[in-house]
Amino acid sequence: MTKLSVNINKIATLRNARGGNVPDLLKVATDIQKFGAEGITIHPRPDERHIRYQDARDLKSIVYTEYNIEGNPEKTFIDLVLEIKPTQVTLVPDAIDAITSNAGWDTIKHADYLKEIVQEFKRNGIRTSIFVDPVLEMIEGAKKIGTERIELYTEAFAHEYSLGNERGIQPYMESAILANQIGLGINAGHDLSLDNIQFFKENIPGLLEVSIGHALISEAIYLGLDNVINMYLQKLK
Repeated sequence: MTKLSVNINKIATLRNARGGNVPDLLKVATDIQKFGAEGITIHPRPDERHIRYQDARDLKSIVYTEYNIEGNPEKTFIDLVLEIKPTQVTLVPDAIDAITSNAGWDTIKHADYLKEIVQEFKRNGIRTSIFVDPVLEMIEGAKKIGTERIELYTEAFAHEYSLGNERGIQPYMESAILANQIGLGINAGHDLSLDNIQFFKENIPGLLEVSIGHALISEAIYLGLDNVINMYLQKLK
């Protein structure tokens, strides 16, 4: 079964919109795990517009499943991850002003830079994952860097699937086959939803984990958080 890690950035966004502590991020993280999710994902950004750095610290004692911290590995982020020592760190090439992640790493151009960072995290017992587009050369590059996993950036798949084009899964299938062959674990995330998650999972061999936030929280507004998490778990079996 593919693990479900829930990205709780949107919970922090809602809290920050009014100030105070409603909704309570730590309680939501606790409840998400209680409802059956196998991980919690956060993506702190330098402006702290949703997840704050202190949230990342406070969650350390709350998350008893897998704790995944995503972000662009600038110094402040690296220091935070090394302080917290989560289960996994996912390296994402976000611009400072990015609304959301919009591309994977060029693992060839940035190989030396990423290799040094990956080695530092691995020395500290933190599993590493690199956010990549479904491009075979980028996956081969990720392997050479020394990361344990990749996270496939799935926006393109989700867009094509919404148009009725199931062939949009093809580059992801090919990427997964290569990753399995060369010994890279496979995660995936971005625009995955209840509509497309089962099709994606059924066509991606060796899919270990999906990280879902925006769609899951949006769906939960209508259907309830406990219900939605268990709907995802059924589709990921």
